[in-house]
Amino acid sequence: MDTPDDVKHETVMDTGAEQLGKTYAQALLAAAQKAGRTEQIVDQLNQVVDQYLRKSPKLAAAFASPRIDLHEKHRVIDKVFGGDFDPLLLTFLKVMASRGRLAHVAAVREGVLTLFDEMSGQVLAKVSTAVPLDDALRASISEKLGTATGKKVRLQEVVDADLIGGMVIRIGDTVFDNSVANRLNGIAKRASEGFSAKIAEKFDQLTQ
Repeated sequence: MDTPDDVKHETVMDTGAEQLGKTYAQALLAAAQKAGRTEQIVDQLNQVVDQYLRKSPKLAAAFASPRIDLHEKHRVIDKVFGGDFDPLLLTFLKVMASRGRLAHVAAVREGVLTLFDEMSGQVLAKVSTAVPLDDALRASISEKLGTATGKKVRLQEVVDADLIGGMVIRIGDTVFDNSVANRLNGIAKRASEGFSAKIAEKFDQLTQ
């Protein structure tokens, strides 16, 4: 597959969003590799999903709506992303629009990240904590997981207030710990700075 246009159309009946995402992801990465702009395309696709679709329900609804015709969707893509985003990515989005697949851009992004991790020798580590990680703890987690796996680690951070004082680290099917919260003997939530220190201590225990 040399260009996004080479993706064969599949009906909603014969594929799920995940498989559709993988199919389109393969086409996008093939085109990006051929153009020599893989990292740029991956980064910009992340921006489309995280900075635009997730933060603008109206844009996400427009992408998904079957009531908005193809011409209008192409106009929206050009207006919102034209000038700042790679023309290859814009063409790809228009191909998805022409095939009624714009509602699945997030699934394509997940497929792209999975394939890109494989290509670049990275692993995805999903880190769930009760409050957002600070920069120091984020760096420590990346370094220690990298040492443990022998690979570069890409963190996916999830905030789950129910963990209270906990951390759950998952790489593939491996969970490093069920939840540190189970070991904190009912300690209440702490302020962000103190909480990060406690998490850092527990993280050291998880990765030793």
